[in-house]
Formats: sequence, structure tokens, C-alpha cells
Amino acid sequence: MTTPLVPYTSVVTPLRECVAVVTGASRGIGKGIALALGEAGVTVYVTGRSDAGGTTEGLPGTISETAEAVSQRGGRGIAVRCDHADDAQVETLFARITQEHGRLDCLVNNVWGGYEQQDWKRFGAPFWEQPIRHWSGMFEAGVRAHLIASRLAVPVMLPNRRGLIIHTTAWDRDNYLGNLFYDLAKSTVSRMALGMAKELLPHNVSVIALAPGFVGTERVLGAFSAAGRTPPEMESPAYIGRAVVALAGDASVSAKSGRVLTVADLAREYGFTDIHGQQWPAFRMPG
Repeated sequence: MTTPLVPYTSVVTPLRECVAVVTGASRGIGKGIALALGEAGVTVYVTGRSDAGGTTEGLPGTISETAEAVSQRGGRGIAVRCDHADDAQVETLFARITQEHGRLDCLVNNVWGGYEQQDWKRFGAPFWEQPIRHWSGMFEAGVRAHLIASRLAVPVMLPNRRGLIIHTTAWDRDNYLGNLFYDLAKSTVSRMALGMAKELLPHNVSVIALAPGFVGTERVLGAFSAAGRTPPEMESPAYIGRAVVALAGDASVSAKSGRVLTVADLAREYGFTDIHGQQWPAFRMPG
């Protein structure tokens, strides 16, 4: 028997006046966050490279599909094709937001090119055997993309003296993540949240690094299918989305600024669950 979905209206905080950007939201975690914000009534700019003209690595999902789903859930979804490794395109995105709304309440930095062209069988290989191209994917299309988007978002937030920036990351209590490039990139994201939080404290803009557990994204489920394996139970992308909504609706979120937080801990604190009622444990490295 299929487990019924937990109605999301029971856990969201209405945020109907808010404007948000979710980067890398064609699918996966980014899409889950955008949809959750949509259910809270947020206007969400959905960015990414996947559109009707083609998707990254042929994976399902486009920015237009996500934006439409945001609108169907009660928010307003706006699809903007943006390669976040191209500064000019990112500048155009935030100029548009400034022109159309004159404000920005929440930026979720989720774009991540680090999984593209990844040989998952070799993910845990020694660093001297890793393709050097993964550095560009993880740092240029990941860490740097977070920095540039934040740099351009902050001036839009400052006039209202409020804002929230969330960097999605991977974290296991500072334990090594099993791939040197990946570990360095995710550690840098966490450190970036700390540094940004320090500098933005006087302006009432909070910055948080947010770590989900194992998430059943399209990429992950596709990998299991390609290997002929049945995937284990995993968090849905909606789970981290509910964490973002809880943070965005918390008037005291500044007390958390600069920290790395897990979705699991926030679920217990704010009382939300995944779509089938679970509260998953925090991410832990195998072994």
C-alpha cells in the first residue's frame, strides 16, 4: 500500500510577499526547494541551463517545468536560463530582479557542476587518479558560482535591511567526504557561509550552509537504474525544501547565521517531515 503524502500546507509559513532565487533548479534539490517555496506563496526565480532546447547530460527536468510547478503550487515561478559560470549572465539575472521587484529576500545557491562527467565507480579514487576537470566543475561551477551570485544578490537585499542566503552543501561533522576535490569544495562552501555571515551581520542578512542527507534526485535514481539496482529509501528533494521554508519564515534566523545546519536537525527543531512523514537522520559517511 502506498504511504499517503503529508499535506504540505500544514507545515509551511506563508511568505507571499517574498522574492527568491533558487539556482540550479531544473531538477533535484534545487527543484525541491523551489517547489516548497512556491507552496509558501513565494515568487521564485528558477535558474539553470536546462530548458526546452536541451538539458544537462540529458537528465529530465527544465527550468520552465520547475517554474510552472511553482506557480501551480501557489507561488509565482519565473524561469531564467542562466549559466552561473558566466558572470555576464548572472549580472543580467540580478539586474532583471532589481528592475522587476526592487527587492530580494532569499537566495538559495544550489547550482553545482561537480557531478557532470563523473565516473561514480571512481568517485573515491585517490586524488592523484582523479580527472582534473572535476576541479572546474566543483569550484568554477560550484563554489565560485555561489560567491558571484551572492555578491550580486546582496546589493539588492541591503536597502530592505533583511535577507537570507543559503548555500546547499554536504557535511558530516567535518569528517572527510571521500573525494579530495569534493571535500575541499564543500568545506569551502561552509567556510564561505561563515565569512559572509560575519560581514553581513550589521546589515541583517543571514547566511547559512544547509546540508541534506542522501537525496533521491533524478541523477541518483538514474544511476541506480543504470546499474540495475533497486534504490534504498532516501530523502525526497521536498525535505530540504521544507527546511528552507522554515528558515525563511523564522524571524530569529539571524541566530543561526554563519553555521552549517543539517536538514535533519532543522526537521526536529521546526517540526516538519518529509513527504511521507519521515524525519530522516543526518548525513553520515559510510563506514
